Amino acid sequence: MFKGVLDNRTIIIRKYIIRENDKDNDEVRSRAIRDIKISRQMNSHKNALKLLGCCLEFPLPALVHENAAKRVLRDDGSLSGDNGGQSLLPWKTRLRIAKQLANALTYLHTAFSEPIIHRNLRSTCILLDDDYVPKLSNFSFSISDPPKQSHVKGDNKIRAFGYTDPDYLATGYITEKTDVYSFGVLLLVLLTQRAAYSNQAGELDNTANPKFHVSDGQTQIQTIVDPKILKEVGADGHAQQQLQDFLALALSCIQNQSEARPNMIDVAKELVRIEKSIFP
Repeated sequence: MFKGVLDNRTIIIRKYIIRENDKDNDEVRSRAIRDIKISRQMNSHKNALKLLGCCLEFPLPALVHENAAKRVLRDDGSLSGDNGGQSLLPWKTRLRIAKQLANALTYLHTAFSEPIIHRNLRSTCILLDDDYVPKLSNFSFSISDPPKQSHVKGDNKIRAFGYTDPDYLATGYITEKTDVYSFGVLLLVLLTQRAAYSNQAGELDNTANPKFHVSDGQTQIQTIVDPKILKEVGADGHAQQQLQDFLALALSCIQNQSEARPNMIDVAKELVRIEKSIFP
């Protein structure tokens, strides 16, 4: 992704390239076209990165998006600060981001004749604007789920490390609950400020995933929550309960069996309830 200027305004340009595990231009071009198609469908939603147009003068399409001044959410749920530093988000902002992203995913699952599954949800698909409003992006691996089918067969190429639904890895079948699982991992990233995986010395370490540091809803909040959040909420009993409810929701989303997970619309409703439990 690059920044540019068009008609005196800052824009984001997403340029598709051929990577080592891509077969050919046609495969990547089809992903770019899918991204364009679904981005256009999502343009009316305030929590989707707006597509302004595309450029076809390259071997592969380049997508032109609105600017998101705060840039991409980092692997650990923070933002890049000045001089390459780290900018941590307040708890209230993290909760609002989670709520608004849940709305965007619910829209993706319910607003169209065929539900659309994002399938590649991770922190780096989320950009923030000047007001810290989240913008969901990168629909290149999204797939439609015909309403009369309970699942669709995927190509099993998606490897959003730490975020990937174990049911999908085992069977290759994709459902709306595939997104629910990934969203649950994202909730844990926002709560704990732990990346979903680490890449030390070139080796992937999935045990860094925050889900490995929680066992059940009785897990002590103080042992897993980002210390910045704990400092913010202090000893406030209502705020402590809010954190516990947020954790319980995340854990319900990352159940190994997809049938045990809630639907995205129920996740969105619960986040609204959690937010209103303290913040007006």
